[in-house]
Amino acid sequence: MTCGAPFRAVDFDLKNPPARFFDDPFPFYDALLAEAPVLRQPDGSVLLSRHADLDRIYRDTTLYSSDKTAVFGPVFGIGTPLFEHHTTSLVFSDPPLHTRVRKIMTSALTPRAIAKMEPGLISTVDHLLDGLDRREPVDLIEDFASTIPIQIIGNLLDVPMDERGPLRDWSLAILGALEPSLTDEQLATGHKAVEEFKAYLEDLVARRRASPGDIETDVLTRLITGEGADEKLSEIELLQNCIFILNAGHETTTNLIGNGLALLNDHPDQRQRLLDDPALLNPAIEEILRVRSPNQLGNRETTAAVELDGLTIPAGTNLHLCIGAANRDPAVFDDPTRFDIARKPNRHLAFAGGPHVCVGLTLARMEGRIAIGRLLQRFPNYRLLPGHVPGGRIRFRGYAALPASMS
Repeated sequence: MTCGAPFRAVDFDLKNPPARFFDDPFPFYDALLAEAPVLRQPDGSVLLSRHADLDRIYRDTTLYSSDKTAVFGPVFGIGTPLFEHHTTSLVFSDPPLHTRVRKIMTSALTPRAIAKMEPGLISTVDHLLDGLDRREPVDLIEDFASTIPIQIIGNLLDVPMDERGPLRDWSLAILGALEPSLTDEQLATGHKAVEEFKAYLEDLVARRRASPGDIETDVLTRLITGEGADEKLSEIELLQNCIFILNAGHETTTNLIGNGLALLNDHPDQRQRLLDDPALLNPAIEEILRVRSPNQLGNRETTAAVELDGLTIPAGTNLHLCIGAANRDPAVFDDPTRFDIARKPNRHLAFAGGPHVCVGLTLARMEGRIAIGRLLQRFPNYRLLPGHVPGGRIRFRGYAALPASMS
């Protein structure tokens, strides 16, 4: 932070950050870790940056709740489309709903089931790479990274190919409504996206009830029948968690792929290291997840009064868990600002932790590994061009556009 007014970590407001935070939040994270790892926000919430604090909170479901009903009511309006979605989906729920939905998803996303997806994923990636070979320049987000998870998650729910067009825009609008500060336009767009997505899924579910898919591979059929759980989901729970599956698997995986290609471009020594030793691909994916976590923020709510760093935090307080900062914590990572594709150990929190650890983490890792690995094999000399467009989000870190030359 060499330009603008001097930054004081104790003054940082997540709802009103400095303009330069959106382009490069990482120096701010470093300052928070060093000066104010437990920081009360002007609205009464608390921002936490240390790895140890996040790790402990993720694992403690007694003192820290994932249910956001009280938080989202004032933000979205009780009973509105966004409120219904975000208080019913897996990520913002506690048992028993969380237990029922997660059991179904984990029973469908077994290592065997994910292994069966790999040939189709390779075929999708290779087809997209063929397209990159035929034009110049390309946009690595629009033409590559964003297409892969839509196809994979679309396959999981067996969404017809010719009906997948609106999925990305719906996803971006709904997840965009999770930003710390929202405009009226963002709220209206998010509400509309939930309504349209839900209407589409009502029709898709009706068709699937009439003609069930393969219970071994079709997650939508499993959700409808309650396969793998003790009881079926209600209709609202079913529809909202289908939206969650499509959203959760889309933007974060897009960001993983885009962030990885940008990091390898910006660190040519690490790119060459990976080209020379493809066995480093798996640890490279973990380092990408650490250095540029697709999801930069999580949340919990205290269920009782707790004390952190001498700060008494009342019950019912919203906690912002800064994953992007925790993954740079020098107490856990040696030389944390360095991008090292062979880093070991690498205890990053990109997939959160505890009972709410990302249910699709194995699938996301596979998508990142195949997409980045096969692009590097095909286009080892790709280079980014001027004109990249940051995603403009606080919660989700990625690019809206990433122009590149593949030659």
